[in-house]
Amino acid sequence: MNRLWSLLLLLLLASAQSSAIASSTSTAYKAAQKKAAAQYASDKKLCADESTSSARMQCLRDAKAEYTKALAAAKEAKSGAASCADCGRVIEVVAGTKKGEGGALGMIGGGIAGALLGHQVGGGTGKDVATIAGAAGGAYAGNKVEEKLRSSKFWSVKVRLESGEERAFEFDHDPGFASGDLVKVSGNSLSRR
Repeated sequence: MNRLWSLLLLLLLASAQSSAIASSTSTAYKAAQKKAAAQYASDKKLCADESTSSARMQCLRDAKAEYTKALAAAKEAKSGAASCADCGRVIEVVAGTKKGEGGALGMIGGGIAGALLGHQVGGGTGKDVATIAGAAGGAYAGNKVEEKLRSSKFWSVKVRLESGEERAFEFDHDPGFASGDLVKVSGNSLSRR
């Protein structure tokens, strides 16, 4: 009989705790809604000060987008969907150029061209020295030209996951992400949330 009362008491406590958590989540959601609405009203007042109608309209669209984003974040927090291990936010996007590697083709081609040009200079022993110097200089120049031709662009996207971990992803084309975008990690790539 004592076990039955203990079990019943535990169930009542668990129910009360669950109700309190739901109530605090609901209160937090309502507070977030209220804050978003206040910010939206403030933004709309600022938009009225814009000098042209197109600027006012763009300002209003931006304000509405921010309001919608704030409501979505509040709903996400309310539903508990925010605990996504593979979700995060873009914190930096950097475009750069990878240095290419020169190879035998550039060296050989440059060396032959340099030797032919060097052979046109001087006479006797000087001609031989010029040919060798031309071949060496041409090989170096050919290697550098090949490095330049094989260089490629890349985009590095740095993401901070909800766990706090930071990861970087590299793309050989513009991925279209900007700082602040919400993303989800899929293997070694990213997709929008």
